[in-house]
Amino acid sequence: MCLDEFRTLLARHARPDWSTAIDGVLISKVDRADPPAPSMSGTVLAVIAQGAKRLALGERVYAYGPGQYLVASVDLPVTGQFTRAEPEQPALGFGLTLEPSAVAELLVQAGPADLPRAREGAPSGIAVSDAPPALLDAVVRLLRLLDEPRDRAVLAPLVKREILWRLITGEQGATVRQLGLADSGLSHVSRAARWIREHYAEPFRVEDVARLSGMSVSAFYRNFQAVTAMSPIQFQKQIRLQEARLLLATHPGDVTGVGRRVGYDNPSQFSREYRRRFGEPPSRDAARLRSPTPTPAGVLP
Repeated sequence: MCLDEFRTLLARHARPDWSTAIDGVLISKVDRADPPAPSMSGTVLAVIAQGAKRLALGERVYAYGPGQYLVASVDLPVTGQFTRAEPEQPALGFGLTLEPSAVAELLVQAGPADLPRAREGAPSGIAVSDAPPALLDAVVRLLRLLDEPRDRAVLAPLVKREILWRLITGEQGATVRQLGLADSGLSHVSRAARWIREHYAEPFRVEDVARLSGMSVSAFYRNFQAVTAMSPIQFQKQIRLQEARLLLATHPGDVTGVGRRVGYDNPSQFSREYRRRFGEPPSRDAARLRSPTPTPAGVLP
């Protein structure tokens, strides 16, 4: 399918805050390629119409461009960077929030014969593929409803379900389907990741988090690494440092206090790991953070 109409619709309806009149649908328009920036992925579908982006999750790097889509089925700490975005040709992208309840409802309605055979092990929490014509067609029809307020309330939920079905039965269906399975390896990892995010400043034992997630230690560690590309301790460190960066934007003169609030008792260790993560020591980065806000760089294109 030609991407021209996709680009036109995105450019016409893009807003500074990326919101749209359809719940859960976001549109991005970015006219500069900023340095890599950390964020949380959310659970989303992202489709690029113009431009390109690179996303890092642990040691894994995902690159996606026009006509490609990315799905994130767990809220993960990522680092994103637009690699092609200019004022004359801005990056344009579509985003749709993926709701576990909506995935679960479709899985209940579908028969086993309608779904591809599941692969062994927990899939990665993030995956990239070329968008098939049927998926792009559904995305464009959903965007057309932004110009049709009378039809939007009735038809938008139906088209969103179609998009979700295309994902569930598509190349990355295993990643999306596990989002709606209460007892999947991915759902267990998601539960553990959520607990770590909520208690990121507290020390923990991997054995305790494995028990909380309902898995043996060996299975938990293996599945957590497969989904997040990090160990549980590395995941906690990423969350701590991202939270520290947010705090430093409003408390730039209290580097030691910020380090302590996110769980670092040793200021030298905090400064060392912060610099390794963001390329500058906390005090210098805090000064830079007070300059104009950079372009958002999460999963959404």
